[in-house]
Amino acid sequence: MSQYPGEDIERESRSADLPCDAGGGASRWPSPCGARVAAVAPESPADDAGFTPGCFIAAVDGQPVRDIIDWRWLSSEPCIEVSYVDTDGDAGVIELERDWDEDWGFEFDGLVFDGVKQCRNACTFCFMHQLPKGMRPSLYLRDDDFRLSFLVGTFVTLTNLTAEDEARIIEQHISPLRVSRQVSDADVRRRIIGRHAQHGIEALERLLAAGIEFHAQIVLVPDENDGAILADTLAWAYERPGILNVGIVPLGYTRHQTRFDHSFNDPAAARAVLDLVEPFQRKALEERGTPWVFTADEFYRNAWGTAVIEHLPEMEHYGDFSLFEDGIGLIRSVVDDWARAEQEGIIAACAASLRAAGVVARFVTGCAQREYFDVLVERSGIGDVFSPLYIENEFFGGNVDVTGLLVGADIARAIRQDALANNSVADAGGLQIPRILYLVPNIVFNDDGLLLDDLTLEDMEKEAGESLHVVSLSPLDYFREITELLR
Repeated sequence: MSQYPGEDIERESRSADLPCDAGGGASRWPSPCGARVAAVAPESPADDAGFTPGCFIAAVDGQPVRDIIDWRWLSSEPCIEVSYVDTDGDAGVIELERDWDEDWGFEFDGLVFDGVKQCRNACTFCFMHQLPKGMRPSLYLRDDDFRLSFLVGTFVTLTNLTAEDEARIIEQHISPLRVSRQVSDADVRRRIIGRHAQHGIEALERLLAAGIEFHAQIVLVPDENDGAILADTLAWAYERPGILNVGIVPLGYTRHQTRFDHSFNDPAAARAVLDLVEPFQRKALEERGTPWVFTADEFYRNAWGTAVIEHLPEMEHYGDFSLFEDGIGLIRSVVDDWARAEQEGIIAACAASLRAAGVVARFVTGCAQREYFDVLVERSGIGDVFSPLYIENEFFGGNVDVTGLLVGADIARAIRQDALANNSVADAGGLQIPRILYLVPNIVFNDDGLLLDDLTLEDMEKEAGESLHVVSLSPLDYFREITELLR
């Protein structure tokens, strides 16, 4: 499963087990009923047939619809027979027709309809096991669902695959998938994953043999799967061409556990990982035209500190950025977007607008960005009107410092303290302090506008005592958005 909680899975946990509320009777379809229809496009085949939001698609041509993959697979022909349950709970069957280039017109609630397949492992490094109590239930969902791996990019262990699952993956060619590879050594793998670890390896081998491809992830745990063990794991994976690439991320841990107290934050430890990986990257470049194995940005940041920009791989190193969601290539992306925003005059125009308005912009961000963000601001000469506001993650603690895992309470507290500090300077020195524009990146919110601690933007504004503005994560976008806000 993924190391960090993801809002895609949170969304699926809310929608996966929807019942049809159908009672007894021969004309009633048993719950669960399949795909709940969330919307119907006007003048579409679905609309012409009388479908409305709230009904369920139970089967296509007699085959159950378990998820959006089934729907796409089964509904590919221009004529299909659909089993449904209407909003009154009555079941029926209808034949639908469309032109080859026409969409059926259904929008479904969620991506999986029969419940998210959950994890049965006991991974020592599992982030879900390190969450504090009292958060919303969906954040504790330990998914291990191959369908979500394919659809939204989560990592799975394959330890819960049945023979039917494997057959379906092969038949429908559900590929590529994302697999938590972790380690090739059987003893280490069992120790850090649990007693089902071998099942996952055997399933992976069978799927690879059948032509299914994978993106692999290794969560690197100090003194467990690093060093020589990591080298063996990479050699094992490289021998299997179906493993398209490997992403290595450092162990993340919170203060709500007692097992871990360090990761790869020490410069020597981070550089040791980079040095070990480099020969594999060089060989892969020569033989396959890609570095193949990629290390998360934290390793570069921890190894080089404020000089990280000079030691980052170039944009071409990351290819199509297929491991971007794992924090691989994020710094390079920000640095290059910043450079482009500077070249196109976007940053200069924003800074001029801020100075003209007598406003200072404060960009909320996690402490993980400190080493390179300060350098970018200083080089651009905009520190008088734009600066990051680094937020310590007191909620999770440990080594959690990325922006995406910031909670509302920590953000609100930091903004309140920052505003008070500026006011005290003004009062003490009789200085005229410019108005402050507090900017919150949209990555901290889920689709419902909630942060991880259930606070909304309005909640944070009340706690901070300041107006807050949501902006994008890329400098190409948020400098333009700041200029628009000032207008």
